[in-house]
Formats: sequence, structure tokens, C-alpha cells
Amino acid sequence: MISDTPQEKANLGSLPETPERDAETLFRRFSATRDDRLRRQLVHMHHNLVRYLASKFVSRGEPLEDLVQVGTIGLINAIDRFDTERGIKFSTYATPTIVGEIRRYFRDKAWSLKVPRRLQELNLAASKAQEALSVKFGRPPTIREVAERIGATEEETLEAIELGNAYDTVSLDSQMSSDSDPSATTLGEFIGAEDPTLKNLQEYGDLNSAIEHLDPRERMIIVYRFFSDMSQADVANRLNISQMHVSRLQNQALRTLKKILSSE
Repeated sequence: MISDTPQEKANLGSLPETPERDAETLFRRFSATRDDRLRRQLVHMHHNLVRYLASKFVSRGEPLEDLVQVGTIGLINAIDRFDTERGIKFSTYATPTIVGEIRRYFRDKAWSLKVPRRLQELNLAASKAQEALSVKFGRPPTIREVAERIGATEEETLEAIELGNAYDTVSLDSQMSSDSDPSATTLGEFIGAEDPTLKNLQEYGDLNSAIEHLDPRERMIIVYRFFSDMSQADVANRLNISQMHVSRLQNQALRTLKKILSSE
């Protein structure tokens, strides 16, 4: 995270190593001047502290140097906020800040989807509040109760709780049975889609209602032609009228149906 220029490295190299007993003096000078050169000297002075704390997390699979870089952010934040008037050693003060930064790094990486850190922290606070309030009330708390507990709005609390689902997602290609089964069904195959027959069913209902508005003979022609799949000749024989008459009544009925359906 810190990238020294050659000149800065030369300057840092010319600075004498400051013993721990002189750290307070150096912090006082930095607090008064906010000199970036002093900040860098303090960072280098406490580099071993960051490396030591970062080494406690290497079992989680991340390279040590990456964790050192993350921990250095916490170190810089601790340096900027440290107050020598508190009467405590800097290493004691900085340790929680460095460790907290490393833990946030792992928490960010653990989320399957990219979620703002503010909502991640709010989600964690809401989860703890839900557990505490459930014990207190003997029932699951409401969103309002959780929001009041964590000092957030109901909308923010609800959003943070719902975004907790992004912590651990499952691929749609995940197999629902043994990986060795070549015919294994994937999770994606269980996701429903809109059934086109439902739309057809609604349209059928509208059409059926519209047909009721036709006169009896037109209604019979439509039913025979399009529901019983009869030819115009068969319909003509059934109704004892000419095929031309059937065609004319059919066209008239279709125009009527189109007009009724377009007006609904």
C-alpha cells in the first residue's frame, strides 16, 4: 500500500532507527506537524508488529504479504488517530485496529456478491441484534425493533438483512446429485419460468366470453370451424346452408370477435 520513491527511500534510509522508548517523542512530533515523513518512519518502525499480527491469519489461505499490506492500512489509521496523552503503548492501541482491518478483508472476500462494506457491517449488527432481542422478548423481533437497536432506519435494516443472502450464493450449475452421475440435474433446471399456457388460458377465457356475444348461427360456425376442426363444406352440410354463406358468416363473426377483444 506504501510505495516510496527512490528519493523517499533514501531519506528513510538516512533516518536512524528509533528505539521504542523514543516512539512517544516521535508521535508527539507527528501529532504536531502531521509530517508525512514522520508517518512513514512510524510505519516502518512498527512493520514487524503488522507482520506478526498478519501471520496469525495465514492459515486462511491468503499470502502473508497480502495480509501485511492490508494490516498496514490499519497501522496507518492507528498512527493517524493515536493520542499520546492516553498513556498507553502504541502497540497496545494499534493491535485491535490492525487485526480489525485484516478481519474486514476476509469478510469482504467471503461475500459471494459485491456488497458495500457499510451494509456488510450493518448486516452483522442486525444479526447480533436479532439474536439478542429474540432472547430478550422470547420471540423474533420486528424490523422496527432491530432498527432501533442498531440505530438505523427500517429501510436500511431491511436492506442489510436481505443482503445477507449475498454472503453465500450457490451456482445454478450446481448438481443436485452425485458429481459422478453424468445425468445429474442442476439447480438451474429447478428454477421456474412463466408458463405460456397460462397466458393462453387467459386469452381462451376472453375469447370464450366474446363468442357468447355472437348470434347463435355465427357462434356455431366458429365452434365447428375452430374448435371441432370441421371444413366449411362440413359446416355447410351441418347447417344446411351454402358453403359461400358459411364463409360470409365466418368472416363476419371473426370481425365481431376482433372488435370485442380489442376493446377489452
